[in-house]
Formats: sequence, structure tokens, C-alpha cells
Amino acid sequence: MTMPALTFRDIRARPVVLKLKRPVVARIATITDWPMILIDLGTEEGVVGHAYLEPYTVKAMKYLVPALRDFGDLLKGRRVAPTEFYDLARKSLHFVGYQGLSMIAVAGLDMAAWDALARAAGLPLCVLLGGSVGPVKAYNSNGLWLKDPAALAEEAVELRDEGGFTGLKLRLGRTRIADDLAAVETVRQAVGADMELMIDYNQGLHLGEALQRCHGIDDLGLAWIEEPIVYDNLDGCAQLAAELKTPLQIGENFYGPRDLQAALQRKACDYVMPDFMRIGGVTGWLRAAAIAGTAGIPMSTHLYPEVAAHVMRVTETAHWLEWQDWADPVLQQPYDVRGGELHIPDTPGIGLAWNEDAVKANLFEA
Repeated sequence: MTMPALTFRDIRARPVVLKLKRPVVARIATITDWPMILIDLGTEEGVVGHAYLEPYTVKAMKYLVPALRDFGDLLKGRRVAPTEFYDLARKSLHFVGYQGLSMIAVAGLDMAAWDALARAAGLPLCVLLGGSVGPVKAYNSNGLWLKDPAALAEEAVELRDEGGFTGLKLRLGRTRIADDLAAVETVRQAVGADMELMIDYNQGLHLGEALQRCHGIDDLGLAWIEEPIVYDNLDGCAQLAAELKTPLQIGENFYGPRDLQAALQRKACDYVMPDFMRIGGVTGWLRAAAIAGTAGIPMSTHLYPEVAAHVMRVTETAHWLEWQDWADPVLQQPYDVRGGELHIPDTPGIGLAWNEDAVKANLFEA
């Protein structure tokens, strides 16, 4: 196969803010407004690559949008080559560091570049990467936040039925341990014993609390316990992973593949779930997936379900895709979810196109 030759022309970054149907209510934050940066990578040949970023806080877009636009000056006239763009863009931000906002901006560029290349080739991204179009096993992560346990049963059934899901994510970290236990029991009774329940503490506990609370739910047959403590306390994570029977899941805060490698070297987890804007987009994911594959560590995704589905089709230890529909309002054609699986459209690229009316209605001045 001859790869298409594309010449980078410019990059367009548009910030939008959406209202969440089910607000994020975690121990460390409450989020009602969801920021997104829509990225269009233009080429001289007329092919446009699409991607988006979800930087959690609206104010972060004021720094990321200019960074993305600066890449336009850096790369103008170059042949579109995602791995080269990844390295060039990172090196251009060397003096402010490779992590944090720097990596997030690079990830946005990288995903758009891969999309452009796959579109030009006339292939879905997963096929360009050596895989095939097909379904990807997913769990629903659209809700079950820290609300009253009694209110969770109806929502759990709604989430299950949104796509015939066999896995749901439930957030814990209430003031009383008894209320967390009641939440697990309520959801379990509502959706049945066969439902996989993923537990996420959203980094809300200190190590002492985590030791107590995680041991308290260790015999409940849970799929995993996710981020009970702050993400960079790898020693604490290693202690928990060694003591618990339930697999420990971390990774959404890995900034680049080397962070994943460091966590595995420290035996800080049983599972990993990198986030695309932090791991470094498609290029960062592929490099991280090679490390996880060598170690035999199951690898799940965090956010960005569209690009996630494509790379999971070429990930050796692919585990679960996290399904969230938060980007759907600005997409022309959201991905199809049925039978507990995300179905990749057989179209070139990642399969993203913007609903311009919705974009216009939700634009934010960054």
C-alpha cells in the first residue's frame, strides 16, 4: 500500500462548552459544563483531519488553543507524518516540559494528523493501523456519580439499556463508608449479578482511607477498583495492588508512555487505562500499548471513544472501552452502540464530522 502524500497547511482549533446531561459529581470536583476543543488539520490537497480534546476545565482552553495554533506555524509546508509531528511538536515545547498542557496539545495535533492520513488513504484508521473494522466491547460510564444511593437503581437500568451494556462504572467516595456499600448493593440489585461493575474513587482518598475502603469492597466481585488515591502516588498504589484481590486500575493520568512503563516497573497496578489527551494521542497510545502488551497487562481506554475504538482493534491486550457520549452533541453522526459494543463505521479516518449548527451554538471565546 502506498501511503498518500499530504502537505500540512494549517490547524484550526475551536473551543466549545457543552452542558452535561448527567453532571460529574465526584469527591474532588463537580462539573456541569464540559469543554471541548474541535481540531481541524488542513492540508494543501484539501483533506481535513478532525479530532477533539476534552481538557476538563474551561479555562484550560485559553492555553491550549494558542498552543495548537502555534503548531500551524511550526509545521506549515511539511509532509503530514504523525509520528514526526509528535516528536517535533513535543520538542518545540521542551523548555516548558513534556507533560501537562504540552502533551495535551501534542495529542490533539497527533489525532488530527492520523485522521487526515487515514482519510487520504480511504481507510478507517483501524485498517490503516493494520487491523479491521469491527465491534469493541464497552462499558457505560455516563453516570452513577455521587448521588444518594437510593437514586441509583433507576439510573443504572437506564445506563444498561442505553446500549445493552454488560458493564457499568460506579463512583464511590461518599462521606460514610456505609453509603458507598449501599450504592454498590443498590446498583447490583437493579442490574443483576452478571453485570460487571467498575468502581472509581476519582483519586478522592488518602492512603489510609483507601486501605480501609478498598478492603471493605474487596469481596464484592467487582471488575476493578480505579484510582483510589492521587495518581502520582505510585508507592501507595503498589501497596494497594499487592494487598487487594480486586484488580487495581490506574492510568488516565499517565503523561506519555514512559509514565505507564514507570507504573508497571513499580507494580503499581493490575490494569491500565490511558487517556488519549495525556498519553499522546494515537502515537502515544501505540507506544504505550506495546509496553502493556509486553508485560501482559490488560489495557482499557479513557474518554475519546471514537479514536479509542480504532486503536483497541490493534491493541494486543485490549480490555474494555469506556463509553461516554459527551461529545455527541457536536457530532454529525455519533457512533452506534448496541449489544454492549461500540461499532466502528466503515468510513475513512476516525469517522468524525462536526454538527456545525451545534458548534456555532456552543462556541466559547477562549
